[in-house]
Amino acid sequence: MAENVTVARPYAEAAFQLAQTGNALSGWAEALARMAAVAEDPDMRACIDNPRLSSQDLARFFLGVVGEGLPVEQQNFVRVLVDNGRLGVLPEISEQFVLLKNGCEGTKEAQVTSAFPIDAAGLSKLVAELERRFQCKIQASVSIDPELIGGVRIAVGDQVIDASVRGKLAAMSAALQN
Repeated sequence: MAENVTVARPYAEAAFQLAQTGNALSGWAEALARMAAVAEDPDMRACIDNPRLSSQDLARFFLGVVGEGLPVEQQNFVRVLVDNGRLGVLPEISEQFVLLKNGCEGTKEAQVTSAFPIDAAGLSKLVAELERRFQCKIQASVSIDPELIGGVRIAVGDQVIDASVRGKLAAMSAALQN
């Protein structure tokens, strides 16, 4: 995985420069996310790994699956990935691109894990608190994990705020053992 990130970084930076030049960061982010989803499909993986499929045929097939609405720059980007045998690292390229995009826009992603569903009002209040704390715009994605018992666990970059019942029980257990 770490090797894929290392391989993906220069491609993500190149895509980011193209997107910045064309003033199309969101369009590139959406296209890369769509391409990454296609590249992760098991059937597409089989095609990517098939040595009998020529680069031209693979690029044509991949672009046909992704959709015809891609601008020429994005189509050329796919062709470069195919020619260099890097189509399989599209998920990592997409992730790296989003990190670059968010850094440019002053935005951070927050992964909010809750024991129970969070309503829109509660989420907007939580996002406002996180924006105050981290002094930047926050994009939150929410997932549900009943094993937290109650509360939330929030990851913003490499910082984690564990306000879950499970986290507090684990901290109490560790304190009692010492």
